[in-house]
Amino acid sequence: MQLRKMECLPSRTGRDLQRYNVQGCRQVVGCIPYRIAKQSSIHGTRGPIDDLEFLLVSSQKSPRMMFPKGGWEVDESLEEAAIRESFEEAGIYGEVGKCLGKWFFKSKSLGVLHEGFMLPLIVMEEIDDWPEKHVRQRLWVHT
Repeated sequence: MQLRKMECLPSRTGRDLQRYNVQGCRQVVGCIPYRIAKQSSIHGTRGPIDDLEFLLVSSQKSPRMMFPKGGWEVDESLEEAAIRESFEEAGIYGEVGKCLGKWFFKSKSLGVLHEGFMLPLIVMEEIDDWPEKHVRQRLWVHT
């Protein structure tokens, strides 16, 4: 599924449309944004996996860097949620792949259990103005 371009609106907030599983865990969706590196090694010793770069975004609550993720809402598919979160938090457009898996984790602030899903997203465009630009930084890292 590919993201269609959106207006630069504020990020969705609140829990009114939030999805919960049958055990009552809040469901969140994230993506692993990646691209093929623009430059290759001049020594020619790099393999295809060495040409991958991954995009991290800063957390709003700590200096940590992480993959974009956030709440999965009832009016969107898993893929749509991953695409929306990537746009809101990282200002990227791209195409998501199949879900890589799920995990359970406790919220650091509330100590409640969440169910998370992660999808790969190949980045096709990075824009300069996005909803969380003033509260997040982007960082491309190499493998």
